[in-house]
Amino acid sequence: MSNVLLYITWNPSEVAFSLGSFAIRWYSLCWLIGLLLAYLIVRKLYREQKIKDELFDPLFIYCFLGILIGSRLGHCLFYEPDYFLSSMNHVIEMFLPIRKVADGSWKFTGYEGLASHGGTLGLMIALFLYFRKTHLNLWQVLDNIAIATPITACFIRLGNLMNSEIIGKVTDVPWAFIFQKVGEEPRHPGQLYEAIAYFLFFFVGWFIYRRRPEKVGTGFFFGLCLALIFTARFFIEFTKINQVDFEASLPLDMGQLLSIPFVILGIACMVGGKWMKKFK
Repeated sequence: MSNVLLYITWNPSEVAFSLGSFAIRWYSLCWLIGLLLAYLIVRKLYREQKIKDELFDPLFIYCFLGILIGSRLGHCLFYEPDYFLSSMNHVIEMFLPIRKVADGSWKFTGYEGLASHGGTLGLMIALFLYFRKTHLNLWQVLDNIAIATPITACFIRLGNLMNSEIIGKVTDVPWAFIFQKVGEEPRHPGQLYEAIAYFLFFFVGWFIYRRRPEKVGTGFFFGLCLALIFTARFFIEFTKINQVDFEASLPLDMGQLLSIPFVILGIACMVGGKWMKKFK
């Protein structure tokens, strides 16, 4: 009974504010804040490293499109392939923020469903294309983005919290949340666990960078970011419910299975990033 008094009842509005008939949702706002902070951090890093402004200018567009397209396709193909690949209308829903409703019309919904693993893959592809265009050292590009990435990931998870999505398992820990949009049972706030972890990882990376800036360009920060974020993701997944039914038949959930290759890649980059010195 004592824990009940400590539980946090959670049922915020998904809308942060409205401009006339146009509503700005917390989820979108958190994404924008996260991307803006990353933009400012990487601009600072570029200037400290004497990289020309004209080489920085296209970076944001590459990153934004890579993350958005990758995270959307990642959700559709990793978590709901049976739905999104079942008809041409559903394929359209993969790429456009609309959904066909019962009366045959199309409704604007925003992108309902974004996967961080897909976003990471999309970002990596986008950065490779950016490297091909600018001819900067690929490892330097990856390391600079990796230093800023955890703060963006933190705000994306805060957006999930505001949406009461990606919820945790039922628990009696005193800091449990009662997500009223889901039910009255206290649950692990898995989104908050991840947000806190990513916030701390940002400061870990920034601390190391300030003391060892010469490591930028070796792949160390890129590897550190992957290893920290996806190791945390792997273990925090144990506190979450499955996002889709088919995960119940898997030895680990989809988030954990997809995290393992990123952890391995991260460790490999930390210890062997110099293998890629040819990418200059």
